Amino acid sequence: MCGIVGYAGQKNSVDIIFEGLKKLEYRGYDSAGIAVINNGALDLRRSVGKLSNLKEILSKKPLSSKIGIGHTRWATHGKPSEENAHPHTDQTNSIVVVHNGIIENYAQLKEQLKKDGAVFKSETDTEALSYLIKKYYKGILFDAVKKALKETRGSYALAVLCKDEPDTIVCARKEAPLILGIGENENFIASDIPALLAYTKNMIFLEDGDIAQIKSNSIVVENNDIKVEREIKTILWDAVQAEKAGYRHFMLKEIFEQPQTIEDTIRGRVNPVENKISLEEIGLSADFVKNISQIYLVACGTAYYSGLTAKFLFENFCRIAADADIASEFRYRDPVLTENSLAVFISQSGETADTLAALKLAKSKKCPTLAICNVVGSTISREADAVLYTHCGPEIGVASTKAFTGQLAALYMLALDWADKRGTLSKELLSKYIKELWSIPLKTANFLKNTNDIALIAKKFADRKDFLYLGRHINYPIALEGALKLKEISYIHAEGYPAGEMKHGPIALIDEKMPIVAIMPKSAIYEKILSNIEEAKARGAVIIAIASLGDEFVKEKTDEQIFIPETDEFFSPILSVLPLQLLAYHIAVIRGCDVDQPRNLAKSVTVE
Repeated sequence: MCGIVGYAGQKNSVDIIFEGLKKLEYRGYDSAGIAVINNGALDLRRSVGKLSNLKEILSKKPLSSKIGIGHTRWATHGKPSEENAHPHTDQTNSIVVVHNGIIENYAQLKEQLKKDGAVFKSETDTEALSYLIKKYYKGILFDAVKKALKETRGSYALAVLCKDEPDTIVCARKEAPLILGIGENENFIASDIPALLAYTKNMIFLEDGDIAQIKSNSIVVENNDIKVEREIKTILWDAVQAEKAGYRHFMLKEIFEQPQTIEDTIRGRVNPVENKISLEEIGLSADFVKNISQIYLVACGTAYYSGLTAKFLFENFCRIAADADIASEFRYRDPVLTENSLAVFISQSGETADTLAALKLAKSKKCPTLAICNVVGSTISREADAVLYTHCGPEIGVASTKAFTGQLAALYMLALDWADKRGTLSKELLSKYIKELWSIPLKTANFLKNTNDIALIAKKFADRKDFLYLGRHINYPIALEGALKLKEISYIHAEGYPAGEMKHGPIALIDEKMPIVAIMPKSAIYEKILSNIEEAKARGAVIIAIASLGDEFVKEKTDEQIFIPETDEFFSPILSVLPLQLLAYHIAVIRGCDVDQPRNLAKSVTVE
């Protein structure tokens, strides 16, 4: 995520950049900074935490310049600290860079640059860019950035200043958004529209591979060393719409961000060509992984359902006994923990009180601990022995969506990496699963291209008082998550059940007034859940099926169908949950509920 703002014009850039960063703080709030050129020298201010801290520093040590760049950070490499805050400069303080994205080969770049005498001050991947650009700088910043990026692997939206070219910003984009704003004798850059709306509605949306040179009175864009003309578009959104990228709610925006956030979480870690998962960052040795006898997956709410899904993965892929536990129960039940156990704690915020208490219990029993978390530097990530970060960016909607699928992606990577280390999957099956994981972002994107049928289904059932969600095997936890989403934001009573358990009680509740959402993609137990649906239909139930694309038979057996792309059954949860998120969303909107801030709920539950 993170936010970038830049300005070249006749006004004080610092004021414009700071106001722009305020509009982007939802994209990152771990640290912030601004860099300008003054009297032929770079000058910058940085702070840890929210923008209010940077404002305080600027009030004590003001900056003023007609050109500058700024950044608000959501940490990916290195904890939140002033040293890790953007902007980053090279050793001579000649080049300064702000950057969103992930430089996958930053470690190799750093090693090469160290041989040339570079002394790094931060833990970030971005700092390597400033040294690399300086290495190639021969008087033209535009050329130096182009040469540096040819050695760079990964994703980026970046902006660069050089003290020797005090009227120029160079920026570039690859797989991360970057926008140019067009004014009169002034031009702007930003990573998102809200930062610029107060100053201009005329904008250029850079495309992948674009490198642009920005001055107060000119813009030049190249792609693959060829000059290109990009269309200037007029934005008609108001400020509130802009923060949500035109979506009606943050929750809807975050649902549609999932192809990108899943990709961001697996990029640089999954190699489908070499059939490898690279998770050396968490620091758990192959010997340790081979000796794990038991995994406890501990979390609350939606995160607990990601752990419950992962139970199937660790048992099937790794042949490790696994239990999923609700943190508030785990902390009081005196679990049997040993040095050969591993307790995995899953939390979007990294501050969930019950999960943190459960983590401390495990550590008191000398059990190794691993955190899966979305917030770098959070308490749980600091307290755990090891941490695997998801890269989902800030999640504003209280009901979790993209953080959940990010957690699933991280757990899939863990399970496949450990299956490789333990030798519990054949090379053929491991290769198949790694390639399938790599394909998931594209499949989620393809599904989200056309979801109008879900809104129509929601309209038919928004007035119901009860819902029953059914799933089996690895999609049973997704039934629980689907029911939770509906409860959270629409206030409709909903229950999730393993479909085979329905006849042991819930079947007594079924009548024509209770819709049943059946999660039934193609799998080894497809016929089993089909039988369960027949049982419900015999009692007058209305069935809404989540099924695999191309399943014509399901149309005969159910009343409504939502089709997801076909995938291996073990990977179907990430796809199955998407229509459930959207169904809950549309029902809540029809009922007039506050989707982003549902009653009685908080984003980070920091009390017991």
